[in-house]
Amino acid sequence: MVALSARGIAARLLATAVAGVLLLAGTIWGDDDHFPFGPFRMYSTTADPDAPTRDTRLEATDADGRVVTLTEVNSGLRRAELEGQLPRLQAEPHLLAAVAAAYAARNPDAPPLREIRVVIRWHDVERFRPTGTWTDEVVVTWRP
Repeated sequence: MVALSARGIAARLLATAVAGVLLLAGTIWGDDDHFPFGPFRMYSTTADPDAPTRDTRLEATDADGRVVTLTEVNSGLRRAELEGQLPRLQAEPHLLAAVAAAYAARNPDAPPLREIRVVIRWHDVERFRPTGTWTDEVVVTWRP
């Protein structure tokens, strides 16, 4: 077995100290973006047991007046992507034109979309249990 040199030991001690400082700083001031040196807040915090919970969806009205729920299958946009891009979509609703184009490409026989909406359904919750009531909030609307 070969022993580490003094330089090797110093390098490992320095790396350990740097990792320790980053973990400590992340624990005190960190957020999800700093993971793995910051806490993953989804697992390190708790929600209000009576706070409404949200369910974000994308829906459209086609040329025949029917309401169509846009899913990953028929539009290519996943719910996580929708939620991640929500602030951007609110600032620039015209970006939903790409979703309309993707829907048309995936559903060539379907009537064209005349309006796309991002809708948040707020489910009422009491003591971490859904009450069965909800309200819908339209947060973005785009029309071609």
